[in-house]
This record gives sequence, C-alpha cells and structure tokens, in this order.
Amino acid sequence: MNREKADFTGARATMLATLYGRALHSRTANPVLHDPYAEEAVRRIDHDFDATGLRGNDALSVALRGRLFDDLTAVRLAANPDVTVLHLGCGLDSRGQRLDPPPSTEWYDVDFPEVIDLRERIYPARAHHHVLGTSVTAPDLLRDVPGDRPALVVAEGLLMYLTEADGTALLRRITEHFPSGHLICDVQSPLATRWAHRLNGAVRAAGARLTWGVRGGAELERAVPGLVLDEERTFFDIPGLERLGLAYRALVRGMGKVPAFRRMALVLSMHFG
Repeated sequence: MNREKADFTGARATMLATLYGRALHSRTANPVLHDPYAEEAVRRIDHDFDATGLRGNDALSVALRGRLFDDLTAVRLAANPDVTVLHLGCGLDSRGQRLDPPPSTEWYDVDFPEVIDLRERIYPARAHHHVLGTSVTAPDLLRDVPGDRPALVVAEGLLMYLTEADGTALLRRITEHFPSGHLICDVQSPLATRWAHRLNGAVRAAGARLTWGVRGGAELERAVPGLVLDEERTFFDIPGLERLGLAYRALVRGMGKVPAFRRMALVLSMHFG
C-alpha cells in the first residue's frame, strides 16, 4: 500500500489529531461513532499519530463531539434533503461518507488546497459530493457554489481558529449568498481560547493558537444580521459523557458546576432567512 504524507503544522495539524481520535475510538467495542473511513485513512497516511497529543479519554471526547454533529446534521437533512451542505474546515472528516446523504443533497467539503488534495487521494469520489480547495476566509469562497437553495452549514472545530473579523465576515458572506439556511457550529469562550495551548494536548502538539472567543449564540446574532439562535449546548450536555473514565467524569462534573468552565465550549444550532 502506498502511504500518503501529511506534513501539516499549526491549525491544519489538529485535524490529524481529530482523525486519529475517531479512528482509535472506532476500533473499540460498541463505539459511539463508528468511523471505518477514519480507520482506513489512518492506515493510509504516513504520519506519527502518537505525536498528535491525544491522551486518555481524548479519543472518546472527539467521538462524542463528532457523533453530536452527525446527529444534528442528519436531523436537518431529514427535514429538508434538498439543500446545499457547506462542510467548512472539513479536514479529513468523513461526515459526508458516514451520513450518505440522498442525491438531492449537494455536499461541499471545504478546506485549504493541500488538505483537499490529501482528501481526494484517500476518499473516493462520490456523486453530488464536491470539494473546494480554498481558505474559508477567501472573499470568493462561494463563487462556484450555487446560491439558489437553502444551505446547511457545518463548522466543527473551525471558528475558534479564525479571527473575529474573518469569522463574522465568513458568516455574513454565507447568509447573504443563500436565501435561507441552518448553521451548526461549535465555539469556545475567551477563557478557553486563552488557555487552549496549555490545556489541549492536540493544540499544543500542533503549535496552533485559538484566536476567536465567543461567549454564546447571542454574540453571533449581534454580529451577523439575520442569524438566529435555535439551541445552545455545552460540552456537559453531550450524550455519552457517562462513558468517560471515573476520574475524568469526576473532573467533568466538578467543572460543570462552575459557570465560567461550563460555558467554555458550546455547540450552537442557528438559522437564517
């Protein structure tokens, strides 16, 4: 088997930790997120995955977040499959393969050109599944994306790596391009972004920095006209936390009782139009 090189640094390198976490957890008995695509990608990529910084319960945490995003995306697709999906900062995530949307869904995986190039060498082409090799902050991001249908925008582990100016410009660009749509994203608080390089092993190992701290959906509503919050979940609300190890569960329970810690990481469901 020819193995593919993946020599990424900074924010791009964190996608390898996410991929590895999903693959590791997928190999366990009764995984919360079965991801054979991640398992195969890890086999195909020539990289020292032990250097990604994943430790202890990290793989389960990655899988729990991925499963929540899968479930939220699947609910929206079931409600309206005739949409354009923008999977922003997709990295090597196989969400489009895992969910296997119907032919009426046009799916766009978006990431830097070198990331998309690696994706195309690992994942087979699919009908109604497109790739865009560009920065999500590029002014012409949506130039080749038809704006005649509702959008479903999925941004997992992305917005915190953007500047506030770039992030709000991206969201405004999307709400202006499509007649209506839904946004599923996660954000981290200013406290979390300040401490991520010390507390998050994957961020530290990649030499990445988190730059945009968001306290909640209300901030995005104020920053992006027409964007409306539907639901806000904390990390402590994610189903499956009871599967964490005993010591980790105790730590999570303790942190969940402190408001500043409880809202360090949020998953937002929003709509526009």
